[in-house]
Amino acid sequence: MVTLSTLSQAELLSQLLAVATANSGTALTATDSTITGTLTAIKAKWILGGRKVTSNFRCTLDPANHEAHFRESAMESSWGLPPPTFTVETTSQFGSRVNTTRTDTGVGGGGKLEFGKFREDFERVVQDAGWKFVYEIA
Repeated sequence: MVTLSTLSQAELLSQLLAVATANSGTALTATDSTITGTLTAIKAKWILGGRKVTSNFRCTLDPANHEAHFRESAMESSWGLPPPTFTVETTSQFGSRVNTTRTDTGVGGGGKLEFGKFREDFERVVQDAGWKFVYEIA
């Protein structure tokens, strides 16, 4: 019988930070047991107003139980009269896990949001490290 070796908390945190920083534009904060990140995925602006879509995540490590608790959210904010935008969005759901790809193109800019990408990447790293991945629904 083969036993999997588990990474230490510091080693796992280092690998998770590497995954998070691979997504350019991600603002990260990290402590000994938590990584928090925000990615501004879509930004459109013109003289009358603007729109911004951000993807937020938080991963907290529980070394006593070898668990990584992950939660994520997407938030859209606008001010004034946002520019006209053409949006294409696809959503898939399996149980409680939702993946969404949204692409905005418009006069004042645009971008692409891949909701669920951080979760998939983090889940793979956590499981490869021998820890349990716990997806928390807020």
